[in-house]
Amino acid sequence: MPDVRSRASDRDRASELRKALDRTGYYPEVVAEAVTEAVGGEQVVSFYVHHEPTFERDEVRRHQSVIVLTPSRLILAHTDEHAGDDLLPEPYTSTSTEAVSLSAVTSVVVTRMTTNPTAGPRPPAEAVLTIGWGAVQRVDLEPAGCNDPQCEADHGYTGTLSSDDFSLRVSAAADGTDAVPGLLSFAASLSARTRG
Repeated sequence: MPDVRSRASDRDRASELRKALDRTGYYPEVVAEAVTEAVGGEQVVSFYVHHEPTFERDEVRRHQSVIVLTPSRLILAHTDEHAGDDLLPEPYTSTSTEAVSLSAVTSVVVTRMTTNPTAGPRPPAEAVLTIGWGAVQRVDLEPAGCNDPQCEADHGYTGTLSSDDFSLRVSAAADGTDAVPGLLSFAASLSARTRG
């Protein structure tokens, strides 16, 4: 179950973050050490923890994303588990962290999916948070054309370039009833701190 804490007060939420990591049961010591080092002693303003198991053939693999908002940075941590390989014969985890200056965040995109919208106000059933800061650009290309159906000329390509550094989709059905409001709360905290 995902966990989030946000703007309810200005106190440091580091101990709440640690409790949320412990609740997942997903290598909490390993994840907490990496996240704590990435936060670097800054105040934890808001956070979101998302634990996601995936199924590959006859194996279950787990992935966890931790997003932390500090007064000056956005911290992202991803932990995956792996079966042993040639270099590391025993099962292991890999945790990567990234610290992004809030001044570098160029976009915070929130998409809400609400079922049966004509039935009146309802909470969203799913939400997607996409954060861009220019580290990863996605190019979508397609053949260009003209309005002449008889034209056989090569018009090259047309496309769009979009920032897509981090994206997380959660749903109430898959992640629990607190998942969507939690992600939306974190997104609101981040948006409030990145407005120009």
